[in-house]
Amino acid sequence: MLMEEDMEEKIHILQESLDLQAKEKSFYEVIGKKYPPSPQPESDRLSRCLESPDYYPYVNPHNSATSLNFVRDGLSGSPVSPLHIRDMYSESQSVWNFKKGVKEASKFLPSEYNLSVNVDVNGLLGQDPEGASNRGAERSPSEFRGKKNGHAVERDLEEERRSKLPATYLESYLPIEEFDNLLLHSMGEGEKKFTAYRADLKNAMSKGVLQTEQIKGSNGRRGSGKKHKRKKEVIDLRTLLISCAQAVAADDPRSAGELLKQIRQHSSPFGDGNQRMAHYFADGLEARLAGTGSQIHKALVNKRTTTEEYLRAHYTFIASSPFRKISNFATNKTIITKAQKATRIHIIDFGIHYGFQWPTFIQRIAGREGGPPKLRITGIDFPQPGFRPAERIEDTGRRLAHYAKAFNVPFEYKAIAQKWETIKVEDLKIDEDEFVAVTCLYRTKNLLDETVMAENSARTTVLNLIRKINPAIFFHGIVNGAYSAPFFVTRFREVLFHFSALFDMLETNVPREKPERVLIERDIFGKDALNVIACEGWERVERPETYKQWQVRNMRAGFSQVPFDREVMSMSRHKVKTFYHKDFVIDEESQWLLLGWKGRIIYAMSCWKPV
Repeated sequence: MLMEEDMEEKIHILQESLDLQAKEKSFYEVIGKKYPPSPQPESDRLSRCLESPDYYPYVNPHNSATSLNFVRDGLSGSPVSPLHIRDMYSESQSVWNFKKGVKEASKFLPSEYNLSVNVDVNGLLGQDPEGASNRGAERSPSEFRGKKNGHAVERDLEEERRSKLPATYLESYLPIEEFDNLLLHSMGEGEKKFTAYRADLKNAMSKGVLQTEQIKGSNGRRGSGKKHKRKKEVIDLRTLLISCAQAVAADDPRSAGELLKQIRQHSSPFGDGNQRMAHYFADGLEARLAGTGSQIHKALVNKRTTTEEYLRAHYTFIASSPFRKISNFATNKTIITKAQKATRIHIIDFGIHYGFQWPTFIQRIAGREGGPPKLRITGIDFPQPGFRPAERIEDTGRRLAHYAKAFNVPFEYKAIAQKWETIKVEDLKIDEDEFVAVTCLYRTKNLLDETVMAENSARTTVLNLIRKINPAIFFHGIVNGAYSAPFFVTRFREVLFHFSALFDMLETNVPREKPERVLIERDIFGKDALNVIACEGWERVERPETYKQWQVRNMRAGFSQVPFDREVMSMSRHKVKTFYHKDFVIDEESQWLLLGWKGRIIYAMSCWKPV
């Protein structure tokens, strides 16, 4: 209504201007002079401006200065006041922004509203949505008139639209063959491709090391190169980071800013492992200093990564490091062994995420002697922000159903997207004749502990829930970290040592130019580190504990530990020693399977059953 009233007011102003023009014309006739002509009738020009906010020669929100000059020059000699022109420009821009907002909002509405989404995400859509063929007709050539670079702006608008699409448009049209090639990597043709990819990574790293040694050798023969090398050696990024964290903790923004400036000069998301880690840690320190940690972390969480991108990063991660590969193997092998006589298997997966672990499990049980059992998977995860909190794990269920159908395995899937501590046993629909296995791999670190919830913490509540489920086996994988301390500097030191090992591991095993490595470092390691460094209280969701602390928790909750089968341990050791870098660590202590890098234990896994 307000907009309509404003528009009526502008039309009234236009009418007054036209009346004034008519009076001036009659005055010129009285004095015997000719009224000066206009290059274009103002009434027509201004009416077009008022009636069509999308008339880009007048209103160009991307280049408002150019547009305003164009209007002003085009109306030189007009009796209409410049103030009126500015008002009309503002009004037209407001209407244009309003229409643009409506158009953007329409992309989030369901398809039954007959709204088209004119975008093809990386060519992944099988066909253009309705109306896509008219994409070119929707914009007139005059839309980009007055812009310095029409193609660049169009590309920016396309990227903006793409980022605002619901994840359905990014993930639902991926060809299933891509998943087959990247997920079924434990048997048959998939295993051959996986082995070849792992060999390619090793060859690429060997060539990179050789080139680096040659460059170092050539620099050593030049005086300037040798001098430059000495300069680089004195930069200790870890010391700079710790000093900066101490300045932030002491509320000394001046010193912290100077140290941050030094860190920025010697860090980069595309440099070596230390430089990349320093870059993301500097982001965290800067966010803590500015008090924007929670906002930045929420933005990173809300950022949508396509399933294909995440899957390729996962594939690179398991090819270059044994952490997830070994934990998936130990879990799947143990379930298959213990449930070999069961006709119904129910897996309750806390933190299922994309469910990359389960296609190979379905593939293996399909060949079981006497036929495969009926498989039920209950996929549990934290709700996603946005309109569809269960979207990701529902997509996971559809993919798993595809594999179950392909391998003739009877299959049923249930998705639960809510806070884990609010789930009840009744929600899981457990049958008496099922072999129930509960898995929770590396996600209990995201449950709040007693420092936030003094009584009945989320960790205790979830462990009590699992005990009530009374599973035949409970697999618990944890991130072995000690950076949950309430004191910032102590926590910073621990998280620095932890992620130093992870960035060094990638530096040693994955080429720097691999986009999958950048995604892992930025969207997983960098995001987690920022949360630990820049967030506090409820907003700090990265709270790992050591495997010894979790052992006490699990026993207190009413579980007794079950050792891994000797065959599983033997095969796991063989895989690590044979296929991965010599600096990876695999060990066993207190019936925990320990995995790490260069002597630092990063992940730990164990089996439990209710007492």
